[in-house]
This record gives sequence, structure tokens and C-alpha cells, in this order.
Amino acid sequence: MSQKLNIAICSYRSAPFGGGQGIFVFELSRALNDLGHQVDVISGPPYPNLANNVKLIQSPGLDLFRTFNFRERLKIFFKKKNKTSDDWYEFISALFGGFPELKTFGNRAQTLLNKSSYDVVVDNQSLSYGMIEVQKNLPLIEIIHHPITKDYQYDIQFSKGIIQKLSKWRWFSFLKMQKRVSLELKVISTPSHNSKKDIVRDFGVLEKNISVIPNGIDHLSFTPLQDINRVPSQIITTASADVPLKGLDFTLHAVARLKEDYPQLKLVIIGSPKPGGHTERLIKKLQIDQYILYRSNLSRYEIAVEYAKSNVAIVSSLYEGFGFPVGEAMSCAIPLIATNVASIPEITQSFAELIPAESTDAIESAIRKIFANPETSQLRADAGRMHIKENFDWQKIAKLYEDLIYKTIDEFQC
Repeated sequence: MSQKLNIAICSYRSAPFGGGQGIFVFELSRALNDLGHQVDVISGPPYPNLANNVKLIQSPGLDLFRTFNFRERLKIFFKKKNKTSDDWYEFISALFGGFPELKTFGNRAQTLLNKSSYDVVVDNQSLSYGMIEVQKNLPLIEIIHHPITKDYQYDIQFSKGIIQKLSKWRWFSFLKMQKRVSLELKVISTPSHNSKKDIVRDFGVLEKNISVIPNGIDHLSFTPLQDINRVPSQIITTASADVPLKGLDFTLHAVARLKEDYPQLKLVIIGSPKPGGHTERLIKKLQIDQYILYRSNLSRYEIAVEYAKSNVAIVSSLYEGFGFPVGEAMSCAIPLIATNVASIPEITQSFAELIPAESTDAIESAIRKIFANPETSQLRADAGRMHIKENFDWQKIAKLYEDLIYKTIDEFQC
């Protein structure tokens, strides 16, 4: 089969900055479009940036998580005209600390897809009840980047007190739905062998239903910028606001230890802190405010500039289903320190300084090692960029998805 297809990619939220979902949707839709397919993206808010030839179909939920202020949420809800049962469910569930977007997006997407004539649907990890209904009428591929059981595990581990634990339990209550839905799905794709293993173990999915297709890295945008000089003692990391899974605490503690020996030390954090949140409080407690610089809402070129200015990149995650920051740092040919967990070694191979997770000592030691041996570290980083170009090129990855799409359509029609 090689005909050109009409493809729908569903994504319950696709923020273009922050988190990997918006990146994934942009890249996959563009790459499949470049292969000659017509691609529409059905997305809830926040909406993605997309390539010129890819059509965005908005599926507007209430987007209550743009704010955590109760009065503002009330205003959003009552401003919505012609409220549906999904709107009511979304508001009430969020009011009591849940995350209802996955379920309501699935219902809204199902309604849109019932009126469509797509050849295949690719759903980006909503794992919602609506996708079971979609699968009855259309070939469906579900993307599971990793089971969210891992996020829940670490959020509970780092919660303080019973109230925080109950709050996390309520937030992650959608996991019951995701586990049930995953057992009903016929075709699942995941970006790493480690994620496949975890999906089988945590969700009980049969191995034969899961294909492993890695994510690609935009090595044309994330590229070394030779005309930009490195800032002495600058290091860089990427971290979602106050997410324990990203392990930022351990990097901050390492900065506190290193600041005496490296007075020019700067840690650039790609992301933004939660105002008054745990990370801001920890930075003040460690008295390292002057050594921290946040940079958010950056274009790809602007991120590449920040990498070019830096001497070391750190990915201190406790878990990654794939880990775009790992591949992007390597693509920029910057010496990389990364935790030796989950999918990360699959991406880095031998081209990064791999360290144990949850270890301030290991981060500190690795930074000192790279600072002391910049030439040797740079040779490995240059080889790491070649590794990314050869193995994680989006056009190659898109061909793998195309093969899985054709196979899924053939099996649906049998």
C-alpha cells in the first residue's frame, strides 16, 4: 500500500512551548505531510503551532487549567454558551481537584470524527473512552509516550503529608480510565523499548499490540551555532514547573555546592517556575537566586542559542518516556549529563555522561569533570550530534509511522 492518506492526529492539549506534546504533534504532522499525506490536527487548548500545510481543527474545552483561581474558573465556565454535559463534568471534576481534560477531549473528538472521512486516526495519549468508540469505525493508532503511572509514583513519593497525597490521588484519578482503555486498543505505538516494558507491566497490555517507534529530533533547528561564544561556567537544563519527575531539585543542590568554586556559575532553566511553588522556595533556601536564570516561551532558534552559550546540559529526570531535551542537547553538540534511567540510555548510547538518578553528588562530580576536560567532552558531544542525525531524523521516523499506518489500515479492513 502506498496511496496518499487523509490522516487525523488527535491531541488533548498541544502547548507549543513547554512539555513535549506540542513538539511531537508539530513534528509528526509536518513529517507525514512532507510524505504527501493530508494531515489534520484535532486539538484541545492550548493549541499547537503547525506547519503551513497542516490544518488545525480546534476542539475547544473550557481550558480551566490556564488558571488556578476559583473566581476566574467560574467566569470561564459561566461565559461558555450552550454548555454540554462534558462542560459540566469538566468544571465539577476540576473543582474537586481532578484532571478531566483527557475524558472530555475524547468525547468531543469522537463527535468530530463521527462526521469525518479520515483513513486513519492517531491519538496522542488521551487514552480516553471516546477512542474506543472511534476504533470501532476507523483505524486507530494510540501513542503512549509512557504510562502516567510513573508520574503518579514520583508525585506521591515527593508529596509531603496526607493532604498532598490525597490531592495527587484525586488528580491522577484518570489513570483508571487509561488502564481500561489501553486494554481495548488494538494498535499502540511508544517511543522507547523501556516505555513498552512499562506499559506491559503497569497497564497489562499485550506486547504484540505495541510497536516501538522513537521520536525524531529536529537537528536542523537544534544545531551548533559557531558564531556564538560560550558563557564561562554556564550550564543549562529543561524543567517543567515543579514536576518531581524532572529531578530539578538535585541540580539546584549541585549548583549550591559549586557556586564557591565557580563564582561565575549560571544555571539557565528552560521553563518557568510555579509562582511561590516548591522550586522557588528551594532556590531561596539554598541562597542561589543570583545563579539561576529562567527562560520560557522560546523559539527553537532561541533555545539553540541558549545551548550554544552553555558549557554543559543536564537532564536530571527520574524517568523519561523518550526525553526531547536529551536529543535536543545532543543535537546542539553540547556536553550532556543525563540520568541513567528509563529510555535515556536508549537515546544517548555512549555519547553522554550517564549518572544515577536522585544524586546531587553525581551531578556535581559530572559538572566538575566536564569543566576540567572541555576538549574531550566536546569531542564526545560532536559525535553525539552525528548519532542523533543518523538515528533520530524525523523523515526516517515518519516512514516508520507510515508503515505502521498502512499495516493498521490493512488489518482494520480484514
